[in-house]
Amino acid sequence: MKKLRRKVYMTAGYNTISLGTGRREFNPKKPRPGIEHYIREAGQGVLKQIGGATNVDESVIGNFMAGRFNKQGHIDGFVPMIDKGLSMKPAVRVEGACASGGLSLITGINHILAETSDVVLSLGVEVQNTVKAIYGADILAMAGWFQKRKTGHAYFFPGQFSDRAGAYYEKYGYNRSRKGMARWYANAIENARLDPTAQENHNTNPDPYGTALKMQPNGRAFVDNLTVLDCSKVSDGASGIAICSEEGLKRSGVDKKDAVEVIGFGHAVRDITNDPTDLTELETIKYSAHHALENAGITIDQVGTIETHDCFSIAGILAVEALGLATKGKGADFVAHGKTNRNSEIPFNTTGGLIGWGHPTGATGVHQGVTIWQQLTGRAGNAQIKISDNRPYGLTINMGGDDVTVTSIVFKRGE
Repeated sequence: MKKLRRKVYMTAGYNTISLGTGRREFNPKKPRPGIEHYIREAGQGVLKQIGGATNVDESVIGNFMAGRFNKQGHIDGFVPMIDKGLSMKPAVRVEGACASGGLSLITGINHILAETSDVVLSLGVEVQNTVKAIYGADILAMAGWFQKRKTGHAYFFPGQFSDRAGAYYEKYGYNRSRKGMARWYANAIENARLDPTAQENHNTNPDPYGTALKMQPNGRAFVDNLTVLDCSKVSDGASGIAICSEEGLKRSGVDKKDAVEVIGFGHAVRDITNDPTDLTELETIKYSAHHALENAGITIDQVGTIETHDCFSIAGILAVEALGLATKGKGADFVAHGKTNRNSEIPFNTTGGLIGWGHPTGATGVHQGVTIWQQLTGRAGNAQIKISDNRPYGLTINMGGDDVTVTSIVFKRGE
């Protein structure tokens, strides 16, 4: 265990609505809020809880592809728009594909550890419903290596994870795998219904498990081994949270019990130009998450809730295996038997994850941190789970690309 040189806390989390198909107010033919709206709302939502912008030393904003989705670069320049009190203070934009939000958190943590700041405003944002789905898939494909994208599926990342699902079916059985993937989808919908900001909050399907199990992959219509229900959403949204030292909490008027402490983290990157060593293993998630747990000095059986990057249902199942909760090939059974649902010993993605809550790519890692903060401090509303004294920790796993960039963070309630 490598002890952090300074205590680091997170508090004052805020999520905008994850807007897109599934929300009743979403209409692709009508004008919708732009990226400025989401940055401002999330930022102001955090500032109101920490005594205002005067308490912030610097800001970090995660964003993947505003340059293509919104024809806008220089995203850090929007931070002072949130509040004039942020004007002339340092701000930086970070990017690591779908792990951009996680990098926003990691960067803020490192600023606190480096003692350059006592309060960092961490944000993540993406507005993606600006183009048709096929064009959006091409933009998101920029998270993959260009030389491979040239010969990849038109829906590039669904194609990549379809290949992973196909390899899993071949090794471990199609029917077993599909039962696990259907249960993962059902859990996502059931959890999202409990969070009013979730994209699938309005989903009224009385049997999401049966629907997912009945729907079969069709390569002629989409990709060979996944259905649309196996996929995360095209989403517009932002999330924010304050990252603080002990002095920063005091300055902001926040009690430690209203914060979560970061006790370990991992950040790993694999070579984007190489194919995965094994399509049925998420090796970077495995490395990053285990490093975070080792850094925190705990084991996976002490973790009470996990927010993992389920861009596709197969990614959720492979993450279960990467964490060592199930042996290789048994992750689908673990999920199918209800061991990741909200009433289990180790609930996953309690507000719906990427499939249920939504996936505004640059915001996802921050949203995960907000969810863990809500759960560990009792602020999750109808989505609240019981945190056992025997399993008091939370874990986030945010992945960019096909298991290329991964951030993992271990939290406990402040004390």
